[in-house]
Amino acid sequence: MTLPVAAHAIAALGAFLAVGLLGRRLARRIGQPGVVGEIAFGMLLGPAVLGWAWPEAQSVLLPADVLEPLRDLGHAGLVLYLVGVAHELRLDASRLRDRAIGWTALGTLVPSLAVGAAFGGWLVLHDRPSLRGTAPASAFVLLLAITMAVSAVPVLARILTDRDLTTTRAGRLSLTSAALVDAVAWLLLAVVIGIAQPGSGGISTAAVVLVAGALAATLGRRLLRAPQAERLCARWPWLMAVVLAACVLLAADVAESRGLTAIFGAFMVGLMIPPDSPHWDAPVRWVSTLGLWLVPVFFIATGLKIWTGSGGIPWLVTIVATVLAVLSKIGGGYAVSRLGGEEPVEALRIGVMLNTRGLTEIVLLQAGYSAGVLTSSLYLALLMMAVVTTSLTGPLLSLIDRRQRADTPPAPRQGEQLATG
Repeated sequence: MTLPVAAHAIAALGAFLAVGLLGRRLARRIGQPGVVGEIAFGMLLGPAVLGWAWPEAQSVLLPADVLEPLRDLGHAGLVLYLVGVAHELRLDASRLRDRAIGWTALGTLVPSLAVGAAFGGWLVLHDRPSLRGTAPASAFVLLLAITMAVSAVPVLARILTDRDLTTTRAGRLSLTSAALVDAVAWLLLAVVIGIAQPGSGGISTAAVVLVAGALAATLGRRLLRAPQAERLCARWPWLMAVVLAACVLLAADVAESRGLTAIFGAFMVGLMIPPDSPHWDAPVRWVSTLGLWLVPVFFIATGLKIWTGSGGIPWLVTIVATVLAVLSKIGGGYAVSRLGGEEPVEALRIGVMLNTRGLTEIVLLQAGYSAGVLTSSLYLALLMMAVVTTSLTGPLLSLIDRRQRADTPPAPRQGEQLATG
C-alpha cells in the first residue's frame, strides 16, 4: 500500500468511525440501543443517500484499493466483538434449574423456526431470482428459520440494565432463554454453511470443525481456570487481551479456511473464557469493545457492497418478514410463558424482550450472505426487519409499564385509610 493510499484509507476510517459515533449517540438520545443507529446510518441510510445523490461517489471516495483494507478491518472488528457475545452465553447449571426457562425458550424457538421455515418456503415457491438466489432450498429455508428465531443477548442485556430489569424474573427468564435459543441458532447455522458449500466437504467437514472447536473450547476453559492462568491474567490483563485478540483472529481464519464462517472460530474462543472468573472480564471487555468500535466500519463497507449489488429494498418482503418476526416471537413467547405459569403482563414483557434481534441477527445474516445463501435484496429486507424489531423493544416495554400502572389502583391515602378503618 502506497503512502497516498494509506493516508486515504486512514481518512476514510476516521469518517466511518465518526458516522458510527453519530448514529450511536442519536439512537441513544431517542432511547434506542446504539447498534440501531449504527446500522441505520452505516448500513442503510449512508450508502443509500450517497448512491442516490452521487452514484459515482464510491469510485471517487472509496476506490477498491482503499475499501478492501477497510472491509477487512471491519470484518476483524466484527470477529473481535463476538468474543463478548459468546462470553455472555453463561449457561451454567444454576441458571437452568428453573423449569420456566425451558418453557420460555421453547416458546420463542419453535414458533419462530416454524414461521421462518414457512416464510422461506413461500420465497422458494415464489422463485424470484433477486430474492431466492441459487442456494440449495434446504439451506435457504433453514437460514430464514434461524433469522426469525434468534435474539440478541448483548443488546438485550444492555436494555435490561438500562431499565433495571436484570434482577427481575422476566429479565432472567428472557436473557437465559435468549442464550439457549442463540446456542441452537449457531449450531443450525453450521448446518446451513455445510449444505451451502458442498465443495468444501459439506456438512461432514463443518461437523468435524464444529466438534473439534467445541472440544477445544472445553479444554481451553479448563486450562484458563487453572490458578497459574488466573494469576497471569490478574497481573497482566492488557497482555492477555492482546493474546486473546490474536487467538480470536487466528481461530476465525482457521474456521473460514476449513469450510465454516470466521464467526465460529471467534465464537469458540469466546466460549473458552471461564464465565465465573472475574480476572478474565477485563480482557474480554477490552477486546469486545475494540471490536464494537470497529463494527461501524463493517456496516458501512458492507452496506456499500449490498446497495451496489441490489435493486433496492423489496418492501413487500420486508413488511411480511417484519410482521411474521414480531408475531412469532412475541406471540410464541407470550403463549408458552403463560402455559409455564407466568402472569399475563410478565409473559407479554418476556415476549417483547425476546423480540430483540440486534447485532446477533446481523452476524447471522452476514454469514448467510457470505455463504451465498442470501441475495443482496433479501439481505436488505431482513436487515430492515432486524432494525425494526430491535427498535420496538424499548417503546413496547414502556407501553406495557404504562398500561400496568394504569390498571393498578392507587394506594389509599392515610386519611382515607383511617376513615375506612
